[in-house]
Amino acid sequence: MNFIRFVLLACSILFAVSAPLSCTTSAQAQSASAAAVAKPVSLPDIAIGSPKAPVTITEYASMSCPHCAAFGENVFPMLRSKYIDTGKVRFVFREFPLDIKAAAASMLARCIAKDDAEKYLGTVEILFKRQDRLLDQTKDTLILLGKLNGMSEQEVEACVKDQALLDKIAADQRYALDALKVDSTPTFFVNGERLKGAMSFEELEEKLKPYLKR
Repeated sequence: MNFIRFVLLACSILFAVSAPLSCTTSAQAQSASAAAVAKPVSLPDIAIGSPKAPVTITEYASMSCPHCAAFGENVFPMLRSKYIDTGKVRFVFREFPLDIKAAAASMLARCIAKDDAEKYLGTVEILFKRQDRLLDQTKDTLILLGKLNGMSEQEVEACVKDQALLDKIAADQRYALDALKVDSTPTFFVNGERLKGAMSFEELEEKLKPYLKR
């Protein structure tokens, strides 16, 4: 099966789990929401920061989402230096691909990182910086990124054709959609409190402060 044909076949899977849902959140349900977010999913979590941190931020992001890329470039470095590296925040990154190009990029990041969270996030950083090229020249961009990480073109294609890996991403996305009411990216959970859409560092910091005072 060639790359393009695989993309076309896989589209139906991702679109099926990406249908929009209305979202409702209440303060009373936050504890239950935190437990649901923390529930193990199909793929190992990409997590950095102390497991004992008083705050856990879980981000659902798509490699094709410009707001996700902006967060990664403008907000995440400050969040990391001020809160993650100081033991105050544990950060969890989860894939929520909005299209098959984003799914293929997530799959390649998984293949490159091999469950190494730092390597995964480093790959995501590169993908976000090359987002326009990823969307315009998907195959060439993925092959180039693979080569930068010691993968041959054949290994890259084998990765993005890995049906088992795609199924796990789709299953985790379906769980986020059904159980957590994630229907757009970026979506964040701060100790179970759902926050939708782009945020500045200052806006995110305001959300953190009440949890850090406890």
